[in-house]
Amino acid sequence: MKRYLTISAWLVIFAAAFGLACRKGPPAEGETERPEPNAPAQIKTEAVEPKQVTKAPADSAAVTVNGAPITEKELEAEIQQMAPRMPPGYLEKNKAQVRQQTLDRMIIMRLLDERIKAAGIVVTEQEVSEQVNEIASQQGMSLDGFKETLKSRGMNFDEWKKQMQFERRTQFQKLFEAEFADQLSITENDANNYYSQNIKRYETPEQVKVSHILIKPDPNADPNEAKAKALAKAQDLLTQIKADANFAELAKANSDCPSSAKGGDLGFFGRGRMVPAFDKVAFTLKVNEVSDVVETRFGYHIIKATDRKEASTKTFAEAKDEIIKTLKQGKQGELAQKYVASLKAQANIIYPPGKKPLPTPPRTPPRTPPRTPPRMPPRTPPRTPPRQ
Repeated sequence: MKRYLTISAWLVIFAAAFGLACRKGPPAEGETERPEPNAPAQIKTEAVEPKQVTKAPADSAAVTVNGAPITEKELEAEIQQMAPRMPPGYLEKNKAQVRQQTLDRMIIMRLLDERIKAAGIVVTEQEVSEQVNEIASQQGMSLDGFKETLKSRGMNFDEWKKQMQFERRTQFQKLFEAEFADQLSITENDANNYYSQNIKRYETPEQVKVSHILIKPDPNADPNEAKAKALAKAQDLLTQIKADANFAELAKANSDCPSSAKGGDLGFFGRGRMVPAFDKVAFTLKVNEVSDVVETRFGYHIIKATDRKEASTKTFAEAKDEIIKTLKQGKQGELAQKYVASLKAQANIIYPPGKKPLPTPPRTPPRTPPRTPPRMPPRTPPRTPPRQ
């Protein structure tokens, strides 16, 4: 048997189904509706009784796809199944939009199911198990460990399997393999070209790992006295450290940074991630070397370097598998979009009178800005030692 694609094939087909079906998703958090530009001012009028919408009978067709109906009952059941995953109040506010998005998705799934049936695709229990084991493996767990993790999160394994629709996943994978396997080949030369053109993606800058103790001046005291007292405490701690006191224990007992819980450990970071004074000292220290007291706008620090990673570049051999996977997923996405669009174009889709959705208005392509010299990527804002 020809080896079918990994789980990503099903995902891109399913994503394509959603992408072509949905006109507009839920508004982003904090987004509010705005009037159209240049819209005429609203004129106050007397209240008018809203038009009553007659609900279609449950057994009536919401749409007919190649001669087979999708009923209003089936559509409503699908909407209600999705409702718990929507933002509060979204369904009530956007009922018509949700209805059409859901119906479009059901049409696409119906067309895919027709192709699966026509191709005589059969899925075995072993193939379903392979899908489950793959997901567990991706999480770095055995199947038993994965079941325990689900249980600890209040999820039943059998219910989870049902929700994930593994049989349908595998059916889509096999269908996609049969349709497009010959178009998904990625050569080593393709991968090497991508690597050469995107070499910066595989560069890792120099990094250091440090622990620190932060002593903050008391904000409620006289500023000068508070700074003097904080500095004196930091210098006393430094004296203890130089006399071989345990740095981590002193950090836990004295540091005003949340990292105190981890003995002051801030982990690895690259240049420019910390405030300048802290950053400069951290990168001059040798491993296990402790700094003098360093003043920043947060207070007084004692910094200890605990590890260092020199700048490096992942070789093509190290990156090859990752690149091939990336390129293949890109091809899968493009082919899935075209495939779903072609299924809809060839299908006989009939809506009841007055129920045909309005066509989606074409998007105006963005105006191409004038060419300018390439810009460096935006600099990540400096990371400061965690504050309480």
